[in-house]
Amino acid sequence: MEVTVKENQLFVVLSISEVSSSSFTLFTKDEPVFARFGSGSGVPEVRFGQEFESSTDVVIDLRTAQLFKLGPAESLCVSGAVEDNKENAYSRGISIQFKNEEESRAFHCAFEQWKTEVVVQGSPLPNGAVSTSKSKFDEKIEASSAKMYFHYYGQLLHQQNMLQDFVRTGTYYAAVIENRADFLGRVVVDVGAGSGILSLFAAQAGAKHVYAIEASEMAEYAKKLIAGNPSLNGRITVIKGKVEEVELPVKADILISEPMGTLLVNERMLESYVIARDRFLVPNGKMFPGVGRIHMAPFSDEYLYMEIANKAIFWQQQSYFGVDLTPLQRSAYEGYFSQPVVDAFDPRLLVAPAISHVINFNSIKEEDLYEIEIPLKFTCSVSTRIHGLACWFDVLFNGSTVPRWLTTAPGAPTTHWYQLRCVLSQPLYVMPGQEITGHLRLVSHKAQSYTIYLTLSATVGDMLQTSSGKLDLKEPYYRMSQPQAYSLAQDQQHTQLLQTQDILTLSLDQDGSVPVQQPSPNSGAELHSL
Repeated sequence: MEVTVKENQLFVVLSISEVSSSSFTLFTKDEPVFARFGSGSGVPEVRFGQEFESSTDVVIDLRTAQLFKLGPAESLCVSGAVEDNKENAYSRGISIQFKNEEESRAFHCAFEQWKTEVVVQGSPLPNGAVSTSKSKFDEKIEASSAKMYFHYYGQLLHQQNMLQDFVRTGTYYAAVIENRADFLGRVVVDVGAGSGILSLFAAQAGAKHVYAIEASEMAEYAKKLIAGNPSLNGRITVIKGKVEEVELPVKADILISEPMGTLLVNERMLESYVIARDRFLVPNGKMFPGVGRIHMAPFSDEYLYMEIANKAIFWQQQSYFGVDLTPLQRSAYEGYFSQPVVDAFDPRLLVAPAISHVINFNSIKEEDLYEIEIPLKFTCSVSTRIHGLACWFDVLFNGSTVPRWLTTAPGAPTTHWYQLRCVLSQPLYVMPGQEITGHLRLVSHKAQSYTIYLTLSATVGDMLQTSSGKLDLKEPYYRMSQPQAYSLAQDQQHTQLLQTQDILTLSLDQDGSVPVQQPSPNSGAELHSL
């Protein structure tokens, strides 16, 4: 059900005092001071007093007021006011002292809810911003990018695309339901809730209460969806806002989210997930998912290479309607190779066992995601031309009962993330047993994505070959084509390469986790069967 703000919502505060050149307490300390939110005068207001609507009450018009935290249990309320002649505007500052931090947080929530007349879904527990200052999200993300991002995820057709990814949705459902013990009676925060599907899963698993935080207009659809499930909606509160800005009345025992983008880190939502951990999660609380890994391996694909290179042939024309296009040929060639390729490729294209880079969401700092440096070292298994680096990711839901992986590996059931390949404009020639070295560097930018810097090197005889590329993860080439046919020898080689990954284990304990075996890319059907 939907609930609106309560009329005459009441709080007890320790004291309030006027902020001026000589601060003084406005009420005696012998009796409690009440703060009442209401709209009896026709406008939203908060009234401070020791009696019910006394002439000595301090009344703050919420339409012109702002609230700032000075400390865990102390806040400053600044209100605009106008004299009777409507010309002399001035500000008034009221210092408010609360009993504890929890009371302060609840008051801030009510203040913002009354101020904006927010209608929340489910429980009447309110939400609101800590202050009106510019958030961390706004400081590091371009406004135009954020606008497009929230517009995209505010549309039902894009939510449907994700919901119909049955590998994704089914794995989340299984991870939650199979680990009911982690959710039963617990407070859950759904970070970037979207349609609210994960919040509903958590409620099905017996969560005490779920706070579904969603910054886009999808929050309104989430309210409708949750309201249409009456057996669960009383335990879910939809909060419209960014996790960097909203305030919650309680801490969470579990965070659940789907913060993964292409190559795991695209869209930079992992940073918001980590910020939510630092702001809302109790010590030793759980994160679903709790670990992510980026897997990388060199690949050989003549078809793909020629497809990209041939796109620039158009610019070789010297008389296109009488115009010489060749001055732009080189720029066009470089531009096509600056696009990472997103598709589902045949894993037999891999020419060396994959390596992995682990990101532990439980312990990583937000700043560590601004720039990610990954050293590369492979041993080639065939004589071939290497055309670039293939990448995919997986995440771990480290439940107490059933640890479960969600993988996007080649050869596993396809997800809406597919896989990603960085194609180099200059291939490398390699022999069996030859070592390939290099590095992959991901540098975040304000368009909510990353610039990819890739370098691969190999030595043939006395000759060192090096090939480098700069790609923009924000502008991929979505390529959906049928995989090419490969020989039996290549097929057998592929099996050997992927089996090498099967023996990898992840050791994460209390500063990180428990040992869990790496899933085989070929075991996707087993992983995702419900």
